[in-house]
Amino acid sequence: MAEKEQAQHDSGYKQLFSHPEMVRDLLIGYFGEDWIKDLDFTTLESKNVNYVDRNLRKKSDDILTPVRDN
Repeated sequence: MAEKEQAQHDSGYKQLFSHPEMVRDLLIGYFGEDWIKDLDFTTLESKNVNYVDRNLRKKSDDILTPVRDN
């Protein structure tokens, strides 16, 4: 995937994951598991991660921390 396409793809995910209620609805709709309803999606947060790849290029990614259960 080209770098520009990746950036557009990433921005869509960042937008989605900035709305915990949408993440909850997505997981419930996709997996349909009752335990998902017990998760506290207000604890969902994004953290920036910086690292150097195999080719010694600086990279920056987002990761999501686990959500807590109620």
